[in-house]
Amino acid sequence: MLPSIEQRIAQELGAHLAQVAAAVQLLDEGATVPFIARYRKEATGGLDDTQLRGLEERLAYLRELEQQRAAVLASIAEQGKLTDELKAEIVGAETKQRLEDLYLPYKQKRRTKAQIAREAGLEPLALALLADPGLTPEAEAEKYVDADKGVADSKAALDGARQILMEKFAEDAGLLGKLRAHLSDYGVMVSTVQEGKEAEGQKFRDWFAYSEPLKAVPSHRALALFRGRSEGVLRLELKLPEDLQEAAGRSTNTCEGMIASHWGIRDEGRAADRWLADTVRWTWRVKLSLSMELELFNALFERAEDEAIRVFGANLKDLLLAAPAGPKAVIGLDPGIRTGVKVAVVDRTGKLLDTATVYPHEPRNDWEGALRTLALLADKHKAELIAIGNGTASRETDRLAAELIRRFPQAGLSKVVVSEAGASVYSASEFAAREFPDLDVSLRGAVSIARRLQDPLAELVKIEPKAIGVGQYQHDVSQGKLAHGLDAVVEDCVNAVGVDLNTASAPLLARVSGLNTSLAANIVAWRDQNGAFASREALKAVPRLGPKTFEQAAGFLRIQGGDNPLDASSVHPEAYPVVERILAETQVPVKGLIGNTDVLRRLDAKRFTDERFGLPTVKDILKELEKPGRDPRPEFKTAHFKDGVEDMKDLQPGMALEGVVTNVTNFGAFVDIGVHQDGLVHVSALSTKFVKDPREVVKAGDIVRVKVLEVDIARRRIALTMRMSDEARPQAPRAERANPRGMAKARQPEPAGGAMADALARALRR
Repeated sequence: MLPSIEQRIAQELGAHLAQVAAAVQLLDEGATVPFIARYRKEATGGLDDTQLRGLEERLAYLRELEQQRAAVLASIAEQGKLTDELKAEIVGAETKQRLEDLYLPYKQKRRTKAQIAREAGLEPLALALLADPGLTPEAEAEKYVDADKGVADSKAALDGARQILMEKFAEDAGLLGKLRAHLSDYGVMVSTVQEGKEAEGQKFRDWFAYSEPLKAVPSHRALALFRGRSEGVLRLELKLPEDLQEAAGRSTNTCEGMIASHWGIRDEGRAADRWLADTVRWTWRVKLSLSMELELFNALFERAEDEAIRVFGANLKDLLLAAPAGPKAVIGLDPGIRTGVKVAVVDRTGKLLDTATVYPHEPRNDWEGALRTLALLADKHKAELIAIGNGTASRETDRLAAELIRRFPQAGLSKVVVSEAGASVYSASEFAAREFPDLDVSLRGAVSIARRLQDPLAELVKIEPKAIGVGQYQHDVSQGKLAHGLDAVVEDCVNAVGVDLNTASAPLLARVSGLNTSLAANIVAWRDQNGAFASREALKAVPRLGPKTFEQAAGFLRIQGGDNPLDASSVHPEAYPVVERILAETQVPVKGLIGNTDVLRRLDAKRFTDERFGLPTVKDILKELEKPGRDPRPEFKTAHFKDGVEDMKDLQPGMALEGVVTNVTNFGAFVDIGVHQDGLVHVSALSTKFVKDPREVVKAGDIVRVKVLEVDIARRRIALTMRMSDEARPQAPRAERANPRGMAKARQPEPAGGAMADALARALRR
């Protein structure tokens, strides 16, 4: 019998049973992962949010497995076929796949050829030939000829008997498990181009003649291959090594041999041996090979999908937790050429103060007029920063901002190029329409650009996570699963930073532990009607915000300058009595204690524990009192693009540049170097040491130093390296670059910025 769900999860996580049991109970009671990770460390033994997310996902899977197990047992019992041995196997099944294999012979299905043969009385013939290969198939089959039952002759009888054995062989759970394991270990994924699709499918040309062991195919390559198949360009097949050998004089492959061995079928020259061998061959080729190919390809896709979502989540986390410029007045510029540069000015809190549209570029070329307008806005609103979107005309607009700073040094302005990913989605969103009902859609984008410089997290939560576009093959994966995974990332990031209760937007509040869209709207409505919250306790007056919600949310909501200084910290209101004991011990008022390192570091945390609050919580409280409301995000820094390098044609191999990492995938990192086209640093060029995961070296938002290896203007490809000792590569002739690879070459390691990386970059950008 299997261990309990909690025991299995504990073993998988390497945690104690008590930790897992406590976490499961808290989740069942409605607690969120951020709340459990931050405020229930005693119960869970300090399981962090990553462990808890994994626990939550595994818990759902195992509970679904138990529901399926119960349904399978009930179904087979209802058929009167549940033996003690079968029940023991079902009860011991550890995966949904194993459970499905065991249920297969008893599953209700359409009337099969095997069922028709059984109804004609041919099962005894099938079992007799299997049990005694010495019998002559034709002579034995004559006994079962019966026109009334649809068995016209001995051939028809043998065909029916074969269908019965094929179904029997194909529904043996033990055999299926062995075949699946063998194919997983030794199967080779083969890709070829569909006839007549060579020209149309050029973006997939690296896989026109490609093979790789199934277990070695990485996530990004698998998704590219599956996309090629879905677009009708590639044909994908699962082959065994012997299938790929040119000398094919063998009568069976290894899988056929495994089926024969499992059922004791071997060629000893007996009368039925050849007939049974043919039955084995038909079982593999008709019943099992294609279904197992589909099953293993689906499993590969699911693994690739999970990895793609993990990659997207990691990049999203880096972007959300990017360094904020802080409360400074900002001019946001949404670059454009013919339609002009949209301008929005926001104050220190992100409130919109002013808007304009300037036309410094073609066709108007009103450079001086644009400078005058921006200078007047900067002076009028005391702006400190200029945020420039990194889209079309970004570098030209960056040059405009640079001249503004040079001509008006007294303004003390600084410029920063920021990612405008998702800004257009926000501009056209329902929330943006409610926030700025009278503002043109194009100007809303400039507001978003300005605000995301002040606080990337607060602004990006207004956008559907998948619209931010920092994933790999995000459109190829389950959109429901992607949304669920990214929502968890956003929730963890928002709660790790904390939210100012009196300034946060409804979308930001909705991401706080315990809150949802309607409660966030109620909080904003209460705030609009009654003014700023003076304390966390006042939250209880918000309609539909009950005790449980207050418990989950209060610790993550901050109130600056409120009635209780502790409300500006991450100390949960339930733990305020602990702080009161500390105040009594130190004889220092709360305002004098907060930030008082000398006093706080002399305290013995153990003295303030009790039956409810253990050492982990007390230590967290002391750390928070030392630096209340500390922001886990890094210090704000900006990249400096090289003057005169504004377009791909300005790049030269060997040129050293500074750039910003915009996206990290399993095959490398994309870097914005200010030429309107991100360059790719292949994973092999990220470091002089071996790099398994690019995130070991870089993350989205990092400022990095790179060298240009190769520029292909025609295909808009830029190969970069972070190994500054690497030599730039001469431009390869077009014909050589376009030559598709053979199967053997496809299995070789991919060179930095090479054809495989180019293809992946191309597919990713589509």
